[in-house]
Amino acid sequence: MSWRTSAAAAPCWRPLASRRNVRPNFGPACAVWRARKPRRPSPLDRLELICGGARAEIALRGAELRGWSVGGTPLIWRKDPAHWDETAPILFPIVGWTRDGARVAGERFPLGLHGFARAMNFSVEAHEPARARLALRSGAESLALYPFPFEFHVEYSLAEDSLTTSLIVENSGERPMPYACGLHPGFRWPFAAQGDYCVQFSADEAPFVPEISPQGLFLKSLRPIPLEGRKLALSPALFAAEALCFLNARSRSLRFQHQGGAALIVETTNFPHLALWSKPPAEFLAIECWTGHGDPADFDGDLFEKPSMRVLEPGAVARHEAHYRFAAAP
Repeated sequence: MSWRTSAAAAPCWRPLASRRNVRPNFGPACAVWRARKPRRPSPLDRLELICGGARAEIALRGAELRGWSVGGTPLIWRKDPAHWDETAPILFPIVGWTRDGARVAGERFPLGLHGFARAMNFSVEAHEPARARLALRSGAESLALYPFPFEFHVEYSLAEDSLTTSLIVENSGERPMPYACGLHPGFRWPFAAQGDYCVQFSADEAPFVPEISPQGLFLKSLRPIPLEGRKLALSPALFAAEALCFLNARSRSLRFQHQGGAALIVETTNFPHLALWSKPPAEFLAIECWTGHGDPADFDGDLFEKPSMRVLEPGAVARHEAHYRFAAAP
């Protein structure tokens, strides 16, 4: 297994054990985190990663990234229940809304928005100062919503200027398994000074996106967006209708950039779709990457027939990854 770091940053970790139920190995870089623990701690509900001047915090509920900062600059938005009570949910085993639940072999399952992983508690399989691996396995609760045995891992790897998030999906059952997964981090907007921000795509994208119904379903109609070449100027009005969804995007990376030069660079692997979403006046921009997407408004088929679902054969494993790097203003 390969753990990725920024080319400009030295790694802050040692090789991880790969067995299940490994106790965290707290090295010297975790001394500050360990010193803050009370003498009689309550059950662990989150992990902290440290690498030089970078910090990340991960909740065990949903394996959700709750915070990430580089050199004292916070990059993940601070959740606000008045607007959005999440920071970076993990999406599995579907992405988006379903049309009245999911159907498998004629039976309907109450699978809601973005699946159930974001609401479940993950176990810690490994924890080093700058890396963590969390796991979710199927059980009675998940099988009532999604009738497929699985193992689902989320890995985080922190470097001095970057963070990598990996999703690993394994079919632990005896029949093919349809699934979708995605990452939904909300970044601070603004993350630097006030002023103009834009998204710069790495490849040419279409200047229109699908319209989405009030129920979150994809319509056949399209709406234009103010894309000039590969640059999309950001404004709150851009998100008045819904998310901007770039299905089968050509870009494998993009830059979320301030006019002064500070930027957040996002690179994706094995995620064909990109999306941008915000809820003005909340000060965040969600930069999402997905393998699947919400149901079309007229879809009423089996989960295997849902557009953009992946299918894993028994015993097969798939890996999906996003790499986030912060570049300060020159």
